[in-house]
Amino acid sequence: MGYSMRYKIPDYLRVDAEKTVESIVDFIRGYVEGSGSSGVVLGLSGGTDSSVLAAISVKALGVNRVTALIMPERESSPSSISDAEEVARILKLKPLRIDITEGVNFVLRSFGDSYESSPKLARGNVKARLRMVMLYYLANKTNSLVLASSDKSEWLLGYFTKWGDGAADLYPLVNLYKTQVRLIGDYLGIPEHIVWKSSSPDLWPGHRASDELGADYDVIDSVLYLYVDEGMRVEEISRITGVEQKLVSSIVSRISMNEHKRRFTPGPPPVKISRL
Repeated sequence: MGYSMRYKIPDYLRVDAEKTVESIVDFIRGYVEGSGSSGVVLGLSGGTDSSVLAAISVKALGVNRVTALIMPERESSPSSISDAEEVARILKLKPLRIDITEGVNFVLRSFGDSYESSPKLARGNVKARLRMVMLYYLANKTNSLVLASSDKSEWLLGYFTKWGDGAADLYPLVNLYKTQVRLIGDYLGIPEHIVWKSSSPDLWPGHRASDELGADYDVIDSVLYLYVDEGMRVEEISRITGVEQKLVSSIVSRISMNEHKRRFTPGPPPVKISRL
């Protein structure tokens, strides 16, 4: 029995996997063709989202027009790297593996810091942003578009690095909650241990999304769906899901708190100039 069968998913989070994949395939194919690009590049982390994105991209464009980068560094989990390589083998991709430790060290040393002395969060964000630099260099070099693997859960919560994994040309999964991406992964035949493993940005040893967010995505997605898609109040969501009101409030507060991450070109309001 697959983990997806043991994982209780409410009906309102279930999707028609076949139609959803077809829609995203059409979107990627149409956008790439319309832009005159040669293909797409994406970071392959070994996580659920990037694995699903890679599989859909191959469906859309064929293996020769999808370039995957695996970008480990000294604090990366070995299992994440091996999972990324496994997905690449399944999809018949030939990923570029580039260790970014030297690049991270360059940034840290420029400010007199090291892996050991630098603030954990700041160091983690350097990694995410450096990976995006790598993706965009390759995209520019090959006339390709950069794909982001952020899903709707992460996007609403602001659970991504601004100008890091939150930067890209296309966001094919941004309308799917994490749970829905997992279901799509099942449909696409991505190994269960990758699709349903605990979510981790893998920016430092032992990094787990649930530790930072206060809950796993099965809880978070139900709260977000009922709040965003159904417009329910905190008290009502708590009653329906059985999740404590304090946690529900904590989850939904992240939406407004991290709005700045989704607004890429903030500026002051225009000044009205009076004519003399």
